[in-house]
Amino acid sequence: MRRFGIMSLAATGLLLAPMAIAPAATPQISAPHVILVEAETGTVLFQRKADDLVAPASLAKLMTVEVVFDQLQLGNFKLDDQFVISENAWRKGGAPSGGSTMYAAIHSRVSVGDLLRGTIIHSGNDASIALSEGIAGNEAAFARMMNDRARELGLTKSYFTNSTGLPDPQMRVTARELVLLTRHIITTYPERYRLYGEREFTWNKIRQLNRNPLLPMDIGADGLKTGFTNEAGYNLVGSAVQNGLRLIVVVTGLKTAKDRADEAKKLLDWGFKDFDTRLLFAEGQTVAEAKVYGGAQGSVPLVANAPVKLMVPRGTSDRITAKMVYTGPVQAPVREGQPIGNLQIWRGDAKVLEVPLKASESVGVGSIPQRAFDAVADLVINLFRSTVKRL
Repeated sequence: MRRFGIMSLAATGLLLAPMAIAPAATPQISAPHVILVEAETGTVLFQRKADDLVAPASLAKLMTVEVVFDQLQLGNFKLDDQFVISENAWRKGGAPSGGSTMYAAIHSRVSVGDLLRGTIIHSGNDASIALSEGIAGNEAAFARMMNDRARELGLTKSYFTNSTGLPDPQMRVTARELVLLTRHIITTYPERYRLYGEREFTWNKIRQLNRNPLLPMDIGADGLKTGFTNEAGYNLVGSAVQNGLRLIVVVTGLKTAKDRADEAKKLLDWGFKDFDTRLLFAEGQTVAEAKVYGGAQGSVPLVANAPVKLMVPRGTSDRITAKMVYTGPVQAPVREGQPIGNLQIWRGDAKVLEVPLKASESVGVGSIPQRAFDAVADLVINLFRSTVKRL
């Protein structure tokens, strides 16, 4: 049985009253698919059609690089291991292709570290294909690795068919899942993530600048990736840090490279200047309680893994509400730390944050009379529900 509990955070005093400042004006954004997220908590600051499936173009290389980072972390190969630039990689992604390339020579051997720079900084299709062939044997096998890894990370809708992002009608991603992937890359591989902030890379005596237009803008940008195909339009996933606050922005489907850069910067500027962070629940504070079936007590208190914070626009009059969602009643015994459900935070009509909740204490199995009482109560409730459905 799915249970919902709704509470007004404003009514409980967990949110401070709006500051005496004019409400922040939402920027005018033309991108058809966009999302702006605060990285630490996952608070959504702005979104538009963030769950629609779209062509990724070279944003697919974020997944390619994540698979490589994961394989490096598992110890399956090293940065100084070398992979061959096959004829396939050279023709489809090298100088003859006419697309983005690191200009690796056919049949040359290139280290994994340099191929990563070629993929991240140059957006080189030859580098991406060489990585996929070196790791999995061929592009199709590597695409299966990408999809398996995507599902492990919680990307349930995105689907990859190659390592480059070259057009394929089956390959699709969502802006929201690109944020999920980006947050994972930043937090899981902090040292390797620095590659995304490198401004240039020279290979085969050809110097190329990083394609990310946010890096030279002096806004704290340190990643990540651009993409373009005729089908996808101009896309960008970017991240920036100011005063310890990290934001992630995704814009897709824009008409020009300038629009892509301008809109991403506009959203980041707005997020940094016009939002405040509010503490909703302190670390260890009980967020809600879940019903327990057959336990020594009738409910179990729930807590989050960390303080629950929310970013809200300055001067907002939006009502902030919370909904605790879990499948219950929870069957006893319950162990301390057991995942129980999720806390969903809503600002007006938009869900802006979702936080996992766990049991803050253990609940043992109840006595025979307690279990009998729960069984009878559950039977009465189910009979009542079935009667209502028939009416």
